[in-house]
Amino acid sequence: MSISEYEQLSGEKKTQIQKVGDGLIITRFDRTPIPSCGTDVVCPHFIQLKWATGCPYNCAWCYLQGTFRFQDYKKSPHIKDMKKMESAVRSLLDDDQNKAPEILNAGELSDSLLSEGTDNPFSKRIMKLLEGQERYKVLFVTKSIDVDNLLTVTNPENCIVSFSVNAPAVSKLWEHGAPDPILRLDAAKKLADAGFIVRLRLDPMVPIEGWKEEYNSFVDSIFERFTPDRITTGSLRGLQSTINNSKDKTWTPYLTERSNWGRKVDYNIRLEMYRNLIDKLNEKGFKEFALCKETVDCWNALGLDYKNISCNCTF
Repeated sequence: MSISEYEQLSGEKKTQIQKVGDGLIITRFDRTPIPSCGTDVVCPHFIQLKWATGCPYNCAWCYLQGTFRFQDYKKSPHIKDMKKMESAVRSLLDDDQNKAPEILNAGELSDSLLSEGTDNPFSKRIMKLLEGQERYKVLFVTKSIDVDNLLTVTNPENCIVSFSVNAPAVSKLWEHGAPDPILRLDAAKKLADAGFIVRLRLDPMVPIEGWKEEYNSFVDSIFERFTPDRITTGSLRGLQSTINNSKDKTWTPYLTERSNWGRKVDYNIRLEMYRNLIDKLNEKGFKEFALCKETVDCWNALGLDYKNISCNCTF
């Protein structure tokens, strides 16, 4: 077990786990430096549980296309040795250096539910491992609607399920092969009704024609079904490696601005989309809102405090 001192967005320093063993299964995501100027992107560090890579869906803007461009299997689903995964998790649970509660993000490099249709689903194995402890929760990040295995676990308090969603009109254009966003909301409601912590990632927002009506209508669809624990949003963005390896590039003309995290939608358009969404959420009395991969300037312009961020990947 390796530990290191990490500066937090608040400026505080904490001694936290860096990796378990060789880091191939459990390691801290620390690629985004602490912001030092207005154009820097805000993204807190978190623990990755890298049990698999890839995704069964073919969203045009998927960053995994660039991340795994040098692998023979590219972004196709690739499940690692489950015995190694279990060993790494047990080592983490047995270690007493880290006392603070943390999230194990099982969806940074894969769709967290990609193995649910198999005889050996990840969800059942990881939830069994986390029984009887309170320090760690596993974060499932998914576009899948296959939640039947999760509904059978006896310890829903040990996990958070985050559904990646978008306005149906946007999803139809670019989220190739993924379930309809309304069906994802229905799956989310099942889990919420069963006592799970359920979050939403409304990301990436795209300023298509009529975007305001599309996103406002989708927010109505969310709250007609359930109230999520938290909503994190971001706008369309693309690292150059993602753009280069995307087969469908029809989304790239929206990326008119360069940043230190790839290309983005024009700053003023992003602000307009976020302000509209915040206003709509305020109408619902909903305050648990954060931005993903956005700049300090953007956070400040919206009157949000990035130093006390409560976003998708944080506890």
